[in-house]
Amino acid sequence: MAYVISDSCVSCGACEGECPVGAISAGDSQYEIDAASCIDCGACAGTCPTGAIAQG
Repeated sequence: MAYVISDSCVSCGACEGECPVGAISAGDSQYEIDAASCIDCGACAGTCPTGAIAQG
């Protein structure tokens, strides 16, 4: 199950560089995770200052 980013995202970008497969990108109003590319490693969740990333 891929990780997802909630509405708590403040678009700081901390998660984008932590993703080893490049599944995270800036969306219109917040960052987004491509579920097809996500390998469920959780590296992004540990770097999010607002706790906006969790397994979906």
